[in-house]
Amino acid sequence: MDKQGINFHVLTLFPEMVRQGLETSIIGRAVQKGIISIDTINIRDYTASKHKKVDDYPYGGGAGMLMQAQPVYDAWKSVSERIEGEGRSGKAARVIYTTPKGKPFVQAMAGKMAEEKDLIFLCGHYEGIDERVLEEIVTDYVSIGDYVLTGGELPAMVMIDAISRMVPGVLSNGESKERESFSNYLLEYPQYSRPEIWMGKSVPSILLSGNHLKIEEWRLEKSLETTKQIRPELYEKWVNENQEYFDKKARREERKRKNEQRKAKKNSFSA
Repeated sequence: MDKQGINFHVLTLFPEMVRQGLETSIIGRAVQKGIISIDTINIRDYTASKHKKVDDYPYGGGAGMLMQAQPVYDAWKSVSERIEGEGRSGKAARVIYTTPKGKPFVQAMAGKMAEEKDLIFLCGHYEGIDERVLEEIVTDYVSIGDYVLTGGELPAMVMIDAISRMVPGVLSNGESKERESFSNYLLEYPQYSRPEIWMGKSVPSILLSGNHLKIEEWRLEKSLETTKQIRPELYEKWVNENQEYFDKKARREERKRKNEQRKAKKNSFSA
């Protein structure tokens, strides 16, 4: 598929899990259209063990088993050689290891990764992967949160979903990805649909006014309120980069206050 924006390659022990998780909805449609591609590589296919064994006990003891270096390396090598054979080897593809000790995955990271032509995801299992192969092939250690999962497939799918949404053509509404939570530190504003009144609760009147400028102002204010309450650290980042907004807001409120004072004074003289 020559027209796709990005090629995802997932090194995993459970390829069917990844395929089933990404073959539906928006991401599935993007694959069908050739905008992105998702290739799953079964690490077990590259083991030298006749019993398809990919793990062993860790040196020094400890609980659990460790994925061995050789099958992981050979699986990665097969992908790298295929990328090179398809003429996309201008630079080595980034290899993202999904691990709790990695750098937190955020929206800005998704945007930067969406600029790549190929991304390789390495999904660990058991107690992890032999450090030597990680040192050899991994370029990015990335975490989706401060907790531990049974494997790296779910984090890889989360990241692929977030990255894919930043690829042109994946979303039907080109504007939507710019208005979502975290696109500028702020959480998304509340949204409403029909009916106008549901269980006694009305849609905010400003959204029915048709005044698009006022609606945008209201949405920004609600985003600020929500972010300040739920993610104050993100709110502070936005404030630090947008101080002019509060300066303009203060001037508007001052003008409004003075206008109201003049009206009140005029009305008092009229009386």
